[in-house]
Amino acid sequence: MSDDAVPLVPHEPAWVRHAIAWHVFPLGAVGAQALRPEGDPADPSSPAGAAAGEHRLLRLVPWLDHLVRLGANVLQLGPVLDSMSHGYDTVDYLRVDPRLGTEEDLLTLIGQAHARGVKVMLDGVFNHTGIAHPAFARLAQEGPSSAGARMYRLTWPGGEQAWAPGTAPGYERFEGQDWLPALNHASPEVADLVAGVMEHWCERGVDGWRLDAAYAVDPVFWRSVLPRVRAWFPQVYVYGEVIHGDYAGVVQASGMDAVTQYELRQAVWHSLADANLYELDWTLTRHAEMLERFVPWTFVGNHDTTRIASAVGSRRLLGHALALLLLLPGTPAVYYGDEEGLEAVKEERLGGDDAIRPPLPAAEWDEHSPGAPTRHLHAELIALRRRLPWLHDAVIERLHLDNRLLSLALRPREGSCVAAQEEAGGVVLVLSLEDHEAWLPTGGRGRVLAGAHGLDPARPVDGGVVLPPTGWAVLA
Repeated sequence: MSDDAVPLVPHEPAWVRHAIAWHVFPLGAVGAQALRPEGDPADPSSPAGAAAGEHRLLRLVPWLDHLVRLGANVLQLGPVLDSMSHGYDTVDYLRVDPRLGTEEDLLTLIGQAHARGVKVMLDGVFNHTGIAHPAFARLAQEGPSSAGARMYRLTWPGGEQAWAPGTAPGYERFEGQDWLPALNHASPEVADLVAGVMEHWCERGVDGWRLDAAYAVDPVFWRSVLPRVRAWFPQVYVYGEVIHGDYAGVVQASGMDAVTQYELRQAVWHSLADANLYELDWTLTRHAEMLERFVPWTFVGNHDTTRIASAVGSRRLLGHALALLLLLPGTPAVYYGDEEGLEAVKEERLGGDDAIRPPLPAAEWDEHSPGAPTRHLHAELIALRRRLPWLHDAVIERLHLDNRLLSLALRPREGSCVAAQEEAGGVVLVLSLEDHEAWLPTGGRGRVLAGAHGLDPARPVDGGVVLPPTGWAVLA
């Protein structure tokens, strides 16, 4: 395929400009078993069939109303396809994990989401499979000349000519994990597999994809996949999980719409926890450069990270993190439970993700739940974001910076459609980590659009504002 197959600078679908996601890890959220039960999910008498008969995925349907009340309009689902354990060890890309239910359950969830104006995105685990995937499990019997052998990165004892039935190959493991054989992305069979899976689920209503472990895949591989998918589904949105490196280069080489902005997530929590806003400022400089080429997927928590309420060290700083998530340019995602202010620490051990992937309660959080103030703040800031859709790719200008004080001007990028004249000049976000009142410059803006709950409001003084101790505000 020629380099002309994908534009050098991808153009995301128009709907993404207004997208705010609620990210759910389904296996955890519905309290599924840790390991896939044995048997055929289509056989109700088998353990897998019995699990499928619980239809746990449908437990997410009532939570769509919570998503909408929060102000979000995208449901980002973690792994839902048939897997061995945590969802990232796929055994069947065309079947729903029986621990979650059936394909009909997923289609019901998608249909109910669309009825509410909510897009649905799936997690595409295409860097590796589980060892129980049939193509891998058959290798010892089918040998090096099989189609399955071309799909994985293998070595055969004594060489391919020495193979005899029953001889299993050596294989490359994703991050050294024995149960995760890495796919061979130079193989046309793998490109066909991935394109076919994405098209299969897009035909069933899926609106977008997160590409898991995209940092481990040669970005050029996606040029053999994404044009095929977009030919049939031009409005599909695709972003990749990229932890470090040249984000803009990966987007350009791959043709993806975006990648995860892990640098910004790290800078947000760490600069707040350590009272070093210079770290955040340095990252915002890189963030602004990325925005010249693509709009990143932004977040302060996900299924792989310590909860933001735990990471920042003080709950007084949780609002600062949220204001940064929802005011800074990007496509923002709220990880389920963060809106309730849940706390949990990721641990580097077997089962160390369990605490950050908990079951949702049987009923939606209400006005009497401990996290109601945090949830209200999420809704308030998401509503503000909805009023200012130009924030998606806004231009960032620093007005003031020191270790504990930051003032940022955000204004529409040239060519943005601004609905009201009062928004044309942009807004200012001010943050204070001081334990006393502090003045920050705001370029003359002093009308408070949002601010820290439970504290005195920012008050205009001499072309800036005075913030209360550990306060923040959004000003017009």
